[in-house]
Amino acid sequence: MLATPSDFDVLIVGAGISGIGMAAHLEMMCPRRSYAIVERRDQIGGTWDLFRYPGIRSDSDMHTLGFVFEPWRHEKSIADGPSILEYLNRIADERGIRPHIRFGYKVVSADFRPDEARWHVTVELADGERKLLTANFIYLGAGYYDYDDPYDAGFDFSEFEGDVIHPQFWPKDYDYTGKKVVVVGSGATAVTIVPSMADKAAHVTMLQRTPTWMFSRPAKDAIANFLRKVLPEKVAYAITRFKNITMQDFSFKAARNKPEKVKQALHKRIEKALGKDYDKEAFTPPYNPWEQRLCLVPDNDLFEAMKSGRASVVTGNIAKFEKDGVRLTSGELLPADIIVTATGLKLAIAGKIKISVAGEPVDFSQRYYYKGCMFSNLPNLAVVFGYLNASWTLRADINSEFVCRVLNHMEATGTNLATPVLTAEAEAKIEDDDLFDFSSGYIQRGKHIMPKSAKDYPWRLNQEYVFDRKVLRQGDVDDGLLSFTRAGANAMMAEEQLEAAE
Repeated sequence: MLATPSDFDVLIVGAGISGIGMAAHLEMMCPRRSYAIVERRDQIGGTWDLFRYPGIRSDSDMHTLGFVFEPWRHEKSIADGPSILEYLNRIADERGIRPHIRFGYKVVSADFRPDEARWHVTVELADGERKLLTANFIYLGAGYYDYDDPYDAGFDFSEFEGDVIHPQFWPKDYDYTGKKVVVVGSGATAVTIVPSMADKAAHVTMLQRTPTWMFSRPAKDAIANFLRKVLPEKVAYAITRFKNITMQDFSFKAARNKPEKVKQALHKRIEKALGKDYDKEAFTPPYNPWEQRLCLVPDNDLFEAMKSGRASVVTGNIAKFEKDGVRLTSGELLPADIIVTATGLKLAIAGKIKISVAGEPVDFSQRYYYKGCMFSNLPNLAVVFGYLNASWTLRADINSEFVCRVLNHMEATGTNLATPVLTAEAEAKIEDDDLFDFSSGYIQRGKHIMPKSAKDYPWRLNQEYVFDRKVLRQGDVDDGLLSFTRAGANAMMAEEQLEAAE
């Protein structure tokens, strides 16, 4: 037995959707377990607190981006950032989670000591002071991108005399009234910013190198709002959630199986919004739908801004940034007072925390995902990396439930080590899969740092929520691959298993 107990049974890194969701599940499923959330920022919300650019909103419906245990009550299912923050804050307060949060705690490193069956975690406070925390289990809810550095597309702005802004670092109370704006990029962020800025700006141009598939839908879910009026709140939410999950799954599979039909359907919606004379080429990417995420256009806001003349979409390549705008390789000059570089994110693994086991650094690119939740031969650690083809929270919910089941199994069996064991012999037989068969730039740029994924379950990050939900909720926790041992009493057996896996 250790002379001193761990500070916490579970340490959750990040107070965004993933972290708050895990805390709520611990409260519901593991009430005897102690836990803390460490959050580097001063508020909860993660992504939704970091991003403050105009129009910040969800690109998934809130009946699936919301938690399974907490109904979404707002009229709009495509919600703005402040509404999402209100939702998370209410959960943190009503469920007693907030007292467990340590704000201003940035995790620098975490070393697992197998002989102690616990993590030694170094955190850095705002004033530079460092503290050591110990925990038996770590749950990484730190997201998937670099909070400090966005993707640098390598543009030279030395001649440009206006303001250059990256959406990740939007200035507070920034006034762009009457300004000419060029938004570089065509992803979800750009599609959100352009119509939002068009209300006040003189003109907003979305400059895209290649088009993105766009999908328009109402911001309000009429069926959801009707059901809320005639059914109990939780029942209405469950039905709407089931409907939207089913529709997401159907749409994704249709795009993969019948891409030409989906292309026609998407173009038909855009034509209905912009008219028959719209520039079809500007909305026809060189890839099939759902080879990158579809960009949501709620209530046709982008198309309405274009029809009014307040916004436009230009396809072209940048030659250089001049003092008063963007010169394209075609020779055209796009006048600009403000350049917004919506050029994408930079992926980061494990929140850039230095993870090690007994002092040996962990290289995640050499580990396999286990059930999209844990990693091969890495004990007492779980993570959330949301779905590419559905809402992030769908995975966060089922991963949280699964980890709670693992913790309860450990308690019931008197074990304190839970390790997904992949032997060297078994690994040699694994056929690798393309972990992210999406052509999105940020995905392709970051693949080299991401964990491995096999073609066969469970050593993969699956992209089919309904299947994952069944396995993680109903499948055996003690499946013969997830090893449950105890430091000391049977530590030798665990060490032998891990040695065989090396």
